[in-house]
Amino acid sequence: MYRPTHFKEDRLPVLHQAMTAIGLANLVTVGADGIPQASPLPLLLRADEGPYGTLYGHVAKANPQWRETPAGSPALAIFMGPDAYITPSWYATKAETGKVVPTWNYATIHARGPITFFEDADALLDLVGGLTDRHEGSRTAPWTVADAPADFIQAQLRGIVGFRLMLTSIEGKWKMSQNRPAADRDGTANGLARDGAAGVAALVRAGGAGVP
Repeated sequence: MYRPTHFKEDRLPVLHQAMTAIGLANLVTVGADGIPQASPLPLLLRADEGPYGTLYGHVAKANPQWRETPAGSPALAIFMGPDAYITPSWYATKAETGKVVPTWNYATIHARGPITFFEDADALLDLVGGLTDRHEGSRTAPWTVADAPADFIQAQLRGIVGFRLMLTSIEGKWKMSQNRPAADRDGTANGLARDGAAGVAALVRAGGAGVP
C-alpha cells in the first residue's frame, strides 16, 4: 500500500483497536491458478497470538476460496474505516488561489500473513463463540451460542471452514487531510460535519490521530 509519511499509522495498539472496532474485512487470497479471490468476512483478532496478533474467521464450506487457496500461502485482510468525498469548496485555499482539486479521505488497514484452514468442530465452536461474544457482549440481553440447540449448532458448524491468519505485518493509512493547511483542514472538518460524516470529521480535526 502506498503510504506517504503524513498518512502512516503504525502504532500496533491503535491498529488492533481499529481492526476490532471495524470488525468486517475483505479476505484476499490467490489460488494456485494465480487468480485472486476476495470475501467480506467478520474477523476475530487475538492480539496476544504472535508479534502482530492472529486473525480468525470462517467461510461457507461451499465457498471455493478455501479449497483453491494453498495452505500456508500469503493472504491479505483489508479493513476499511470511515471514508468520505472531500470537495475543494471546503478549502480556504480555493478562495485564495483556486489551485485545489477534489479528493477522498479514508482510513484503512492491510494485515498480511500465511493462511491455514481448519474443520475441527471444537476449534470452530470456539471461533463462532468468540465472534458472537465480541458483538453481543455489550447488549442488554446478549445472545450466546449456547442459546441454540446443540445439535443445530453442530449442523451449522459442518457447513463452515475456519481459517487462521497469523499476521506478519500490519500497515495502517489514515488519509485525513494531514497534508492540507490548517485553514483547509478546519473547513474540511466543518463541511464533513454538516454532511453527516462525523467520524471522518473527528479524525480530520485530530490530525489523523485516533481510532476510526
